[in-house]
Amino acid sequence: MKVIISGGGTGGHIYPALAIAQGLEQRLPGIEILYVGSESGMESAIVPRAGLNYKPVNVSGIDRSSMLKASQSLVKFPRSFFQAWDIIKNFQPDIIVGTGGYASFPVVLAGTFFACKTIIHEQNAVLGLANRNLAKRVNYTLLTFEEAAQGMNINNIKLTGLPVRQEFMVVNRQDSLRKLNLRAGKFTLLAFGGSRGALSINRAMLEVVERYQDDDIQVIWITGEANYEDCKKEIEKSLKPGNKIGLSLYPYLNEMQNALAVADLAVCRAGASTLCELAIMGLPAILIPYPYAAENHQEKNARALVGKNSADIIIDEFLDGDTLYKRIEQFRTNQQHLADMSKNIQKEARPNALKDILDLILDG
Repeated sequence: MKVIISGGGTGGHIYPALAIAQGLEQRLPGIEILYVGSESGMESAIVPRAGLNYKPVNVSGIDRSSMLKASQSLVKFPRSFFQAWDIIKNFQPDIIVGTGGYASFPVVLAGTFFACKTIIHEQNAVLGLANRNLAKRVNYTLLTFEEAAQGMNINNIKLTGLPVRQEFMVVNRQDSLRKLNLRAGKFTLLAFGGSRGALSINRAMLEVVERYQDDDIQVIWITGEANYEDCKKEIEKSLKPGNKIGLSLYPYLNEMQNALAVADLAVCRAGASTLCELAIMGLPAILIPYPYAAENHQEKNARALVGKNSADIIIDEFLDGDTLYKRIEQFRTNQQHLADMSKNIQKEARPNALKDILDLILDG
């Protein structure tokens, strides 16, 4: 069997694609997988490192900041479409899977003119531009959030969820406490803004940490590498000698599953992968959606959970230290509220997402 997988532009499109590729290789040893992405996007570096065969097409995202820049992106499309056409014609795949992003659009679109099965997966609570235009043409549209189908005329919708890394499924709280050198039985707050950090969250957290310095709580704060030194200096200025707070400050944390396993509450962005990891762990969260995400999808992701009493939300524009501190206190001082939110978000978990996606790809 031969499969083309395509998705790119951001890690949110790439990592689900890699999870699908690895799942296919485990289920069908000897399967031929070709990953098709852009020439210079993140996937052009990440995918070859993962050991997959990679072919690029000359495509770029649509820059909506001006008509001129948008036109320059659109001019590339015919060329990328015919590049994808030639790749498909030569490789002759049985199946093409797209996980969204501008890199996947010409590949999956070209695939709909061939006899192969075409499938797209949408990570967010709103269909992205690429998937929105492909949904009516492909054989199956797989969704992470049921809300993504609202108002859309789509055939063969399947609600599968999003593949979550295996380490999140098997992590042990006690082992994680030991690895992070933390104590059991203490309220533990986790704050992070993604791999690069989030300046607005970091600014608010500076005040939160200062106000909690006389409280016997634990805080795991992942600042992002670019902001780590500045945050460290500000904390050293604001914390008094003999403070009670147990602060663990990191620029980046490789084994993120350990932090989620020990936390009682998270403060974070609302990317699809993050939300699915929170759901698997049953971890309540105050979500601060990234305000510049395409189609404002992070806010829509967050509101999909807020509507089910599975998370709380603070809009980035209105985030400051005082607002965040008061919201955290609402959770910290009300254990029943925390427990109810934990149960609700865990209901959103789909631990069999990868299996269900593979079943549909191979047997659907």
